[in-house]
Amino acid sequence: MPYYTQPELENLGFKSLGKNIKVSTLASIYNHEQIILGDNSRIDDFCLLSGKIKIGNFVHITPYCLLAGGEKGITIEDFCTLAYGVKVFTQSDDYSGVTMTNSTIPKKYKKEFKAITYIKRHSIIGTGATIMPGVTLEEGTSIGAMALVLNNTQPWKIYTGTPAKPLKARKKDLLKLEKEFLFEINQHDSIQ
Repeated sequence: MPYYTQPELENLGFKSLGKNIKVSTLASIYNHEQIILGDNSRIDDFCLLSGKIKIGNFVHITPYCLLAGGEKGITIEDFCTLAYGVKVFTQSDDYSGVTMTNSTIPKKYKKEFKAITYIKRHSIIGTGATIMPGVTLEEGTSIGAMALVLNNTQPWKIYTGTPAKPLKARKKDLLKLEKEFLFEINQHDSIQ
């Protein structure tokens, strides 16, 4: 996978850029000046990012993901994973027929729903899942493949289906591993 070099990333004009970031040269990124990338994050081939987006530390956006941050924005906290083909939205046209739709129509003829979409720490989203505008995935949320998430989740739950419903509790063992991992990398950084 071809990645931008650090100087190339800096020249793209991101709002903020952490260290040790990998962004594929085959990803399409718009509105760089509105995008924050945290340390040790990775964006793979054929992803599309646009609008206001904040990506935390140790986040992996795998191939073919869409992050449509729009005006309101997407926040993805630390240690999150978006599997192949995940779509995250912050705005949507009104599908009821009351107004016109699509980006070619002037605003006075259409109505859009716009809201912040929030993905909290240790959330993992399965391949092909869709997260709709205004949804908050609470800490530790696991979303199954092809799920459609229309509502906020509860922390440390596994969700599946269309629309997504809670299936069962998710284990929190990874929190202990997080502490060990952070201790290890902090020790490594202090040696250098």
